Amino acid sequence: MKTLVIGGTGKVGSAVVRELLRRKTNVRMMVRRQEAVVPDGVEKVNGDLLDPLAVAKALDGVDKLFLLNAVVPDELTQGLIAFALAKRKKLKHVVYLSVFGADRFQDVAHFASKAAIENAMRASDLPFTIRRPNYFMQNDLGLKDALTKAGIYPIPLGRQGVSAVDIRDIAEVAAIALTTDGHEGKTYNLNGPDALSGPRAAAIWTDLLGSPVRYAGEDMDGFEEQMRGMAPAWLAFDMRMMFQRYLERGFLAEAGDVANLTALLGHPPRNYQDFAREAAEKWRS
Repeated sequence: MKTLVIGGTGKVGSAVVRELLRRKTNVRMMVRRQEAVVPDGVEKVNGDLLDPLAVAKALDGVDKLFLLNAVVPDELTQGLIAFALAKRKKLKHVVYLSVFGADRFQDVAHFASKAAIENAMRASDLPFTIRRPNYFMQNDLGLKDALTKAGIYPIPLGRQGVSAVDIRDIAEVAAIALTTDGHEGKTYNLNGPDALSGPRAAAIWTDLLGSPVRYAGEDMDGFEEQMRGMAPAWLAFDMRMMFQRYLERGFLAEAGDVANLTALLGHPPRNYQDFAREAAEKWRS
């Protein structure tokens, strides 16, 4: 059995590849850049999700597909091309990375794209598993300077908060779905065990770093402006809309989500405090 991983060079995708290799899976990765480095033992093919011929070639001889397409303006087109070709090739299973609340946040562009791809999967006869993760804990690894130098937690998580999830748990679920039976047609909400609000995150980092960290609050105009300095304008606006909906509606686990994830993993999902402690220790070293 051979699994094609699309999106395997990013944070989540690379973790999925590691989990598949740990399970002795035969892995092929499709990458856009010729110079991209893949792990030992992984077959590399070059291709772009907007090139159906390249995607079809990457799928030749493959039994299963892990599909993670990036947040880009043509995300929907990319995802539907990949899924249509997976259907044409009659793959045994597709595992798709969506987002928690995709059906409830369709006024956020990348949520709407993922919801449409989910709907296409459900309307087909191709075996699939949809994983819907919450906010990634590892997003906060990029906050080192803000936390340690400015003493600010700048992400507008709000007062209700989010059920942040560790990428390692997301990857483990993907590998389980791709290598064991009983996951076809299932949609898994992937939520961490804690409600992580902005003030709570600041308090955790204050304790771990031994110096005051304050929550920057919910100035969404300022947040979008800051994002525009690091990302294209369309993406800064999309992120602003996502966090705005977090503030308005919350982004907390639904009843049974954490218990279901615990049963699926065979262990409790990782919590934010332990993740932050690991990060703080690495920063000190």
